[in-house]
Amino acid sequence: MTKFAEENPHHFLMTTIIDPVYGFIHIPLGLLRNIVKHPYFQRLERIHQLGTSAMVYPGAQHTRKQHSLGAYHLMTRAFSTLASKGVFLFDSEVEATEAAILMHDLGHGPYSHVLESVFVPGMSHETISLMMMEQINEAMHGELSLAISIFKNEHPKHFLHELISSQLDMDRLDYLCRDSFYTGVREGNIGAQRLIQMLEVRDDKLLINEKGIYTVENYLMARRVMYWQVYLHKTTVAAEEVLRCALKRAKSLARDGHQLPCSPALHFFLYNEISPERFANDPECLNQYSMLDDSDILTALKMWSKSEDKVLAILSNDFINRTLFKAIVSDTPLSEETIEEKCKLMQKELGISYSESKYFVRYRKLQNEMYSTVADGIDLIDMNGNIHDLSSVSHIVRNETSNLKDSKYYLLYQRL
Repeated sequence: MTKFAEENPHHFLMTTIIDPVYGFIHIPLGLLRNIVKHPYFQRLERIHQLGTSAMVYPGAQHTRKQHSLGAYHLMTRAFSTLASKGVFLFDSEVEATEAAILMHDLGHGPYSHVLESVFVPGMSHETISLMMMEQINEAMHGELSLAISIFKNEHPKHFLHELISSQLDMDRLDYLCRDSFYTGVREGNIGAQRLIQMLEVRDDKLLINEKGIYTVENYLMARRVMYWQVYLHKTTVAAEEVLRCALKRAKSLARDGHQLPCSPALHFFLYNEISPERFANDPECLNQYSMLDDSDILTALKMWSKSEDKVLAILSNDFINRTLFKAIVSDTPLSEETIEEKCKLMQKELGISYSESKYFVRYRKLQNEMYSTVADGIDLIDMNGNIHDLSSVSHIVRNETSNLKDSKYYLLYQRL
């Protein structure tokens, strides 16, 4: 053994990744490394974290794989903090929770959230993630059983699930830090390390020390900013609708028997009606889904831009060449007459039928909830051991949820 190995006995027992947001991320050999090596996880390298946001923020080229590794890194920091405060966990529970956060986004489809409702309506990416976990678990002879139990909130220590999915989980902390970094929207930057240092556990509940109240408020305000300025930016939403409409048109043409060039995986979802029930019971659905990524969609759109179908060709060209829908955003609902006028205009100017015009005029109501008073909240613990819901002690949260409008109405239509 070399002198370096003698002085660094753990160096050869892990893989080290350099992350632009956090620096070094260490993946131990064994279960966690095997997850990272799995094709389902590597597929996330080919799916953009922010879908179409790169059309607004060119730097937003990061992937679901990077995000999953970042969330895992924050989870390791959270466990270090909790251990320093006397929270006892078995090594197997720590490893299982870290495995679960690594796999929490496996089920995302191409362009992340954009096409969830197109390929398998009624089925969330969380459900597909769980199906992928169970398939990997079977191949690993049950090594992920505890991770799946924690992911499903079936493990007795429920605070472990809160670290994965809650209003203050490692998933949210990473995507805010990472998305802020890559988009350049500094208002979205949060004190993730400070929040993690404030974590405590009482009666199987994840809590924040009251000294961290301002950091929590900053985190919630930053999240609100990121939603309106990045995730629900009008141009991002417009790009999403162009992409959705192109795929919906392609699916409609496929139902009518038109042959469209595309990859085998995309062909499967265009030419088959996949219900949640069929997806759950037909192994071929998950197999084909696991082969889908952003490149399938982009390649298809490039070919469809030359399609004989006018609607599909226009929409495909729009996305490829960034000729996105014009967006009008309102704080109040728009009338049906306004929407119908736009449809008739599209019908006339594009020389298409009235039913086809609806591919070029879209209307959406989008909401941004800074803090949910319905879901499990964020609890703070004071120096006397008393526990308070954040909304009862934070003026910012109380005022936000009661006074500010959280809904916006988007009218999106083809530029003429």
